[in-house]
Amino acid sequence: MRAAGRLTGLVLQELRQLAQPGISTLEIDRAAEKMIRDAGGLPTFKGYHGFPYSICASVNEQVVHGFPSDYKLKDGDIFSIDCGVTLEGFVGDTATTVPVGEVSEEWLELIHVTEQCLERAIEQCRPGRHLGDIGAAVQQHAEAAGYSVVRDYVGHGIGRRMHEDPQIPNYGKPGQGPKIKAGYVFAVEPMINLGTHHTKVLADGWTVVTLDGKPSAHVEHTIAITEAGPEVLTRVAAPAPREVTSVA
Repeated sequence: MRAAGRLTGLVLQELRQLAQPGISTLEIDRAAEKMIRDAGGLPTFKGYHGFPYSICASVNEQVVHGFPSDYKLKDGDIFSIDCGVTLEGFVGDTATTVPVGEVSEEWLELIHVTEQCLERAIEQCRPGRHLGDIGAAVQQHAEAAGYSVVRDYVGHGIGRRMHEDPQIPNYGKPGQGPKIKAGYVFAVEPMINLGTHHTKVLADGWTVVTLDGKPSAHVEHTIAITEAGPEVLTRVAAPAPREVTSVA
Protein backbone atom coordinates (compact mmCIF):
# COMPACT_ATOMS: atom_id res chain seq x y z
CA MET A 1 0.00 0.00 0.00
CA ARG A 2 2.85 2.37 0.74
CA ALA A 3 4.42 1.84 -2.68
CA ALA A 4 1.10 2.28 -4.49
CA GLY A 5 0.26 5.36 -2.45
CA ARG A 6 3.62 6.98 -3.03
CA LEU A 7 3.48 6.45 -6.79
CA THR A 8 -0.05 7.86 -6.91
CA GLY A 9 1.07 10.92 -4.98
CA LEU A 10 4.08 11.47 -7.21
CA VAL A 11 1.97 11.23 -10.37
CA LEU A 12 -0.55 13.71 -9.01
CA GLN A 13 2.25 16.09 -8.06
CA GLU A 14 3.48 16.07 -11.65
CA LEU A 15 -0.01 16.51 -13.07
CA ARG A 16 -0.57 19.49 -10.80
CA GLN A 17 2.42 21.21 -12.40
CA LEU A 18 0.99 20.58 -15.89
CA ALA A 19 -2.31 22.32 -15.08
CA GLN A 20 -1.55 25.63 -16.79
CA PRO A 21 -3.57 27.80 -19.18
CA GLY A 22 -3.61 26.36 -22.71
CA ILE A 23 -3.23 22.66 -21.95
CA SER A 24 -6.15 20.34 -22.60
CA THR A 25 -7.42 18.02 -19.92
CA LEU A 26 -6.99 15.13 -22.38
CA GLU A 27 -3.28 15.96 -22.68
CA ILE A 28 -3.02 15.75 -18.89
CA ASP A 29 -4.80 12.39 -18.95
CA ARG A 30 -2.35 11.02 -21.51
CA ALA A 31 0.58 12.29 -19.46
CA ALA A 32 -0.86 10.54 -16.39
CA GLU A 33 -1.17 7.20 -18.16
CA LYS A 34 2.39 7.37 -19.49
CA MET A 35 3.83 8.23 -16.06
CA ILE A 36 1.90 5.44 -14.36
CA ARG A 37 2.83 2.76 -16.89
CA ASP A 38 6.47 3.90 -17.12
CA ALA A 39 6.71 3.41 -13.34
CA GLY A 40 5.35 -0.14 -13.58
CA GLY A 41 1.83 0.65 -12.44
CA LEU A 42 -1.61 0.47 -13.97
CA PRO A 43 -4.10 3.36 -14.21
CA THR A 44 -6.81 2.03 -11.89
CA PHE A 45 -9.58 4.21 -13.28
CA LYS A 46 -9.15 3.13 -16.90
CA GLY A 47 -11.82 0.53 -17.65
CA TYR A 48 -13.27 0.68 -14.13
CA HIS A 49 -16.99 0.02 -14.67
CA GLY A 50 -16.35 1.23 -18.21
CA PHE A 51 -14.66 4.55 -17.35
CA PRO A 52 -12.53 5.28 -20.44
CA TYR A 53 -9.72 7.45 -19.02
CA SER A 54 -6.81 7.29 -16.59
CA ILE A 55 -7.84 10.30 -14.49
CA CYS A 56 -11.03 12.11 -13.64
CA ALA A 57 -10.73 15.70 -14.87
CA SER A 58 -13.36 18.03 -13.38
CA VAL A 59 -13.39 21.76 -14.16
CA ASN A 60 -15.21 24.48 -12.18
CA GLU A 61 -18.80 23.30 -11.54
CA GLN A 62 -17.83 19.68 -12.25
CA VAL A 63 -17.63 17.91 -8.89
CA VAL A 64 -16.15 14.49 -9.70
CA HIS A 65 -15.79 11.89 -12.47
CA GLY A 66 -15.28 14.45 -15.24
CA PHE A 67 -14.13 13.15 -18.63
CA PRO A 68 -10.79 14.44 -19.96
CA SER A 69 -11.44 16.23 -23.25
CA ASP A 70 -10.10 18.73 -25.77
CA TYR A 71 -11.13 21.52 -23.38
CA LYS A 72 -8.10 23.74 -22.77
CA LEU A 73 -7.68 25.12 -19.27
CA LYS A 74 -7.85 28.89 -19.04
CA ASP A 75 -7.19 31.68 -16.56
CA GLY A 76 -9.72 31.62 -13.76
CA ASP A 77 -10.54 27.89 -13.89
CA ILE A 78 -10.22 25.54 -10.98
CA PHE A 79 -9.32 22.03 -12.03
CA SER A 80 -9.87 18.88 -9.96
CA ILE A 81 -7.60 15.93 -10.81
CA ASP A 82 -8.48 12.53 -9.35
CA CYS A 83 -5.93 9.76 -9.92
CA GLY A 84 -5.76 6.07 -9.01
CA VAL A 85 -2.79 3.74 -9.44
CA THR A 86 -2.53 -0.02 -9.00
CA LEU A 87 0.96 -1.22 -8.13
CA GLU A 88 1.96 -4.70 -6.98
CA GLY A 89 -1.68 -5.61 -6.43
CA PHE A 90 -2.57 -2.61 -4.26
CA VAL A 91 -4.34 0.65 -5.05
CA GLY A 92 -3.60 4.28 -4.22
CA ASP A 93 -6.20 7.01 -4.75
CA THR A 94 -5.67 10.76 -4.43
CA ALA A 95 -7.11 14.02 -5.73
CA THR A 96 -6.41 17.74 -5.69
CA THR A 97 -8.01 20.92 -6.98
CA VAL A 98 -5.66 23.29 -8.78
CA PRO A 99 -6.13 27.01 -9.48
CA VAL A 100 -5.30 27.79 -13.11
CA GLY A 101 -3.70 31.15 -13.85
CA GLU A 102 -5.45 34.13 -12.27
CA VAL A 103 -8.24 32.84 -10.04
CA SER A 104 -10.71 34.85 -7.97
CA GLU A 105 -10.14 35.13 -4.22
CA GLU A 106 -13.57 33.56 -3.72
CA TRP A 107 -12.61 30.41 -5.63
CA LEU A 108 -9.14 30.23 -4.06
CA GLU A 109 -10.75 30.30 -0.63
CA LEU A 110 -13.05 27.43 -1.63
CA ILE A 111 -9.98 25.33 -2.45
CA HIS A 112 -8.25 26.38 0.77
CA VAL A 113 -11.18 25.45 2.98
CA THR A 114 -11.59 22.10 1.18
CA GLU A 115 -7.93 21.31 1.87
CA GLN A 116 -8.46 22.25 5.51
CA CYS A 117 -11.46 19.92 5.64
CA LEU A 118 -9.27 17.03 4.50
CA GLU A 119 -6.63 17.77 7.13
CA ARG A 120 -9.28 17.84 9.85
CA ALA A 121 -10.66 14.55 8.57
CA ILE A 122 -7.21 12.95 8.59
CA GLU A 123 -6.80 13.89 12.26
CA GLN A 124 -9.85 11.76 13.05
CA CYS A 125 -8.38 8.66 11.36
CA ARG A 126 -7.20 7.08 14.60
CA PRO A 127 -7.96 3.81 16.38
CA GLY A 128 -10.93 4.19 18.70
CA ARG A 129 -12.52 7.07 16.82
CA HIS A 130 -15.74 6.57 14.86
CA LEU A 131 -16.46 6.94 11.15
CA GLY A 132 -18.91 9.68 12.06
CA ASP A 133 -16.03 11.70 13.52
CA ILE A 134 -14.44 11.93 10.06
CA GLY A 135 -17.58 13.19 8.34
CA ALA A 136 -18.40 15.55 11.22
CA ALA A 137 -14.95 17.15 10.99
CA VAL A 138 -15.46 17.88 7.29
CA GLN A 139 -19.03 19.09 7.61
CA GLN A 140 -18.45 21.34 10.60
CA HIS A 141 -15.49 23.11 9.05
CA ALA A 142 -17.05 23.52 5.60
CA GLU A 143 -20.40 24.77 6.85
CA ALA A 144 -18.79 27.14 9.36
CA ALA A 145 -17.06 28.77 6.37
CA GLY A 146 -20.34 29.08 4.47
CA TYR A 147 -19.94 26.17 2.06
CA SER A 148 -21.97 23.01 1.46
CA VAL A 149 -20.88 19.38 1.57
CA VAL A 150 -21.72 16.97 -1.26
CA ARG A 151 -23.78 14.08 0.07
CA ASP A 152 -24.24 11.92 -3.03
CA TYR A 153 -20.58 10.80 -3.21
CA VAL A 154 -18.36 9.60 -0.39
CA GLY A 155 -14.96 8.30 0.58
CA HIS A 156 -14.28 4.60 0.95
CA GLY A 157 -12.09 1.81 2.17
CA ILE A 158 -9.26 0.89 -0.18
CA GLY A 159 -6.73 -1.93 -0.56
CA ARG A 160 -6.51 -4.56 -3.26
CA ARG A 161 -9.62 -2.99 -4.78
CA MET A 162 -10.25 0.72 -5.20
CA HIS A 163 -13.64 0.71 -3.52
CA GLU A 164 -13.94 -1.38 -0.39
CA ASP A 165 -16.04 -1.11 2.74
CA PRO A 166 -16.74 1.07 4.59
CA GLN A 167 -18.25 4.09 2.90
CA ILE A 168 -16.97 7.32 4.48
CA PRO A 169 -19.40 10.25 4.12
CA ASN A 170 -18.19 13.84 4.39
CA TYR A 171 -20.97 14.63 6.84
CA GLY A 172 -22.19 13.08 10.06
CA LYS A 173 -22.23 13.30 13.83
CA PRO A 174 -19.31 12.75 16.21
CA GLY A 175 -19.26 9.43 18.00
CA GLN A 176 -21.53 7.68 15.54
CA GLY A 177 -20.82 4.78 13.19
CA PRO A 178 -18.38 1.89 13.48
CA LYS A 179 -15.17 2.30 15.42
CA ILE A 180 -11.95 2.79 13.49
CA LYS A 181 -9.29 0.11 13.98
CA ALA A 182 -5.57 -0.06 13.27
CA GLY A 183 -4.92 -1.77 9.95
CA TYR A 184 -7.77 -0.07 8.10
CA VAL A 185 -6.93 2.00 5.02
CA PHE A 186 -9.28 4.78 3.93
CA ALA A 187 -9.60 7.06 0.92
CA VAL A 188 -11.03 10.24 2.43
CA GLU A 189 -12.24 12.81 -0.11
CA PRO A 190 -14.11 15.98 0.80
CA MET A 191 -16.17 17.49 -2.03
CA ILE A 192 -17.17 21.03 -1.09
CA ASN A 193 -19.43 23.37 -3.08
CA LEU A 194 -19.64 27.13 -3.18
CA GLY A 195 -23.43 26.91 -3.50
CA THR A 196 -25.95 24.13 -2.97
CA HIS A 197 -24.85 20.59 -2.09
CA HIS A 198 -27.22 19.16 -4.71
CA THR A 199 -25.69 17.61 -7.82
CA LYS A 200 -26.69 15.98 -11.10
CA VAL A 201 -25.02 13.63 -13.59
CA LEU A 202 -24.49 14.74 -17.20
CA ALA A 203 -25.53 12.78 -20.27
CA ASP A 204 -22.18 10.93 -20.44
CA GLY A 205 -23.35 9.00 -17.37
CA TRP A 206 -20.26 9.93 -15.35
CA THR A 207 -19.60 13.66 -14.99
CA VAL A 208 -21.15 15.05 -11.80
CA VAL A 209 -21.88 18.79 -11.67
CA THR A 210 -23.34 21.13 -9.10
CA LEU A 211 -27.04 21.69 -9.62
CA ASP A 212 -26.69 25.48 -9.45
CA GLY A 213 -23.62 25.69 -11.69
CA LYS A 214 -21.37 27.09 -8.94
CA PRO A 215 -17.85 25.72 -8.51
CA SER A 216 -16.83 22.72 -6.46
CA ALA A 217 -13.49 21.60 -5.01
CA HIS A 218 -12.34 18.03 -4.37
CA VAL A 219 -9.28 16.76 -2.50
CA GLU A 220 -8.36 13.23 -1.41
CA HIS A 221 -5.69 11.15 0.30
CA THR A 222 -5.23 7.46 0.98
CA ILE A 223 -4.66 7.04 4.72
CA ALA A 224 -3.46 4.01 6.70
CA ILE A 225 -4.73 3.75 10.27
CA THR A 226 -1.88 2.80 12.60
CA GLU A 227 -1.60 2.53 16.38
CA ALA A 228 0.48 5.71 16.23
CA GLY A 229 -2.16 7.58 14.23
CA PRO A 230 -2.88 8.31 10.57
CA GLU A 231 -0.21 7.66 7.93
CA VAL A 232 -0.99 9.51 4.70
CA LEU A 233 0.22 7.15 1.99
CA THR A 234 -0.34 9.50 -0.95
CA ARG A 235 1.39 12.55 0.58
CA VAL A 236 4.79 13.30 -0.93
CA ALA A 237 7.18 16.18 -0.40
CA ALA A 238 5.90 19.28 -2.17
CA PRO A 239 7.92 20.72 -5.06
CA ALA A 240 8.95 24.36 -5.09
CA PRO A 241 5.72 26.39 -5.17
CA ARG A 242 4.63 28.00 -8.41
CA GLU A 243 3.12 31.45 -8.39
CA VAL A 244 -0.67 31.60 -8.07
CA THR A 245 -2.35 34.89 -8.82
CA SER A 246 -5.73 35.93 -7.51
CA VAL A 247 -8.04 38.50 -9.01
CA ALA A 248 -10.68 40.51 -7.26
